[in-house]
Amino acid sequence: MSKNNILILLLILGTAFWGVSFPVTKMAIGYSSPFIFLFYRFLAATFFLSLVFSKKLKQINWATARIGGELAIPLMLGIYLQTMGIKYTSASQTAFLAGMSVILIPLLKIAMYRHLAPAKIWVACFFALTGLAIISIKNDFSVNAGDLYTVAGAFAFAYYLIRVEKYSRNVDIVTTIVPMFGTCTLLTFIMALMGSSNAWLPDNNSFWIAVGFCALFSTAYMYSVSNIAQRYLSAERVSIIYLFEPVFGAIAAAYLLNEELSWRLLLGGCLIFIGMLVSELNFKKVGVLSKLYQ
Repeated sequence: MSKNNILILLLILGTAFWGVSFPVTKMAIGYSSPFIFLFYRFLAATFFLSLVFSKKLKQINWATARIGGELAIPLMLGIYLQTMGIKYTSASQTAFLAGMSVILIPLLKIAMYRHLAPAKIWVACFFALTGLAIISIKNDFSVNAGDLYTVAGAFAFAYYLIRVEKYSRNVDIVTTIVPMFGTCTLLTFIMALMGSSNAWLPDNNSFWIAVGFCALFSTAYMYSVSNIAQRYLSAERVSIIYLFEPVFGAIAAAYLLNEELSWRLLLGGCLIFIGMLVSELNFKKVGVLSKLYQ
């Protein structure tokens, strides 16, 4: 199996962790402020990754620390805004709006670098976003404050992925991971101190279980794999794989929140899978379709 395919499978596994984190986070933030929850999440992730990448810590210098600090800002904003979105709107609606980053990335690349993505990426985005819409948009779809938070978070995530793609080509991106999460920890700690909540040690097991799960799997694992993968996969392709998150989220909600699975999940999941395949195909080898790639 090629390195790209292994990374794709690891990313899909990470989206399963993300899917579970939606209902887990929604339950946890009812016991404390979002910034306190995120502070513990980033703190635990930083500690864990410092152990995992202990040999890489000696290679951290000012340049990699600066890059990590720069990447931390859009990452922290994206996660915080999405957490606020989960707090004020439904998980399915949040999943759809968060998935808008899949189309924002090629648009931002045009604005930032005047780079036009290949035609197959736009086709893949169409299939994936259509599948996401089928899964997430219900008859009562309406706009509220939580939706605005989530859309703003999608912009932050899109910018974050674009910058990771750029830096991963020039530096050892692993050396930026611990500084990135360390900066996220510091920023969320400062924001938590500025908040009005005093519940720094919630007396609830669900809160701490959510912190542990999100720190290890949704944060440390997923963003490390994602950053490493972007040395080989474009931001657009990674964002399409991210759209498997609501598929696993719907499955997790069925088990954790007793929500019913439907035909929407099957059809939408298939379209997202088709979008991922389109983004991975080499149309130069498919004769008649070679013009589509250009």
